[in-house]
Amino acid sequence: MTAPLLLTSFSPWRAHQRSNSSDDLLAGLHAAKKLPANVTLLRQLPVNTQLAACQVMAKIVEVRPAAIICCGMAERRSLLNLEQRAHRGKQFLDTALDLPSILPHTRWTTISHDAGSFVCNALYYALLDFLNTQRWQSQGLFIHVPVLHAGNIPWIEDDFLQVLAQIQHQTQGSSLAVAA
Repeated sequence: MTAPLLLTSFSPWRAHQRSNSSDDLLAGLHAAKKLPANVTLLRQLPVNTQLAACQVMAKIVEVRPAAIICCGMAERRSLLNLEQRAHRGKQFLDTALDLPSILPHTRWTTISHDAGSFVCNALYYALLDFLNTQRWQSQGLFIHVPVLHAGNIPWIEDDFLQVLAQIQHQTQGSSLAVAA
């Protein structure tokens, strides 16, 4: 059996937003039964760093996933963005995943080195810090999802599934417990 993956998404946070594209993507893939069987969803996280981080860390302890993929909406981006790093002030933490090896399997995806300055970046930093300081044998990644519309949904969904497949490939055989 393949080790589990944990996927998260946020609730909308601005008055003009009817939904959050990260949550729309996960909901659509789940409803269409396109997600791998080993996926656990943690949807509609509050747009509050402390509350979201607490929920994510609790779910990590419960599920013991090989990888945690946090997703957020990026209104000004047109591609899926795999975030290489998160920052807190002048401190940077990078994902241990080999992101360049994922790109050849996608068409609407790029690597970003700017996870933003809001809750997305803060949650990503908290996740990577948790995995590092607790010596958890899971991998973490943040993916920014562009606003979805009829013209890009099939492409974004396909790329997202390819990213998941590549992450599963990279994390096969990883220990799923806290290092001794």
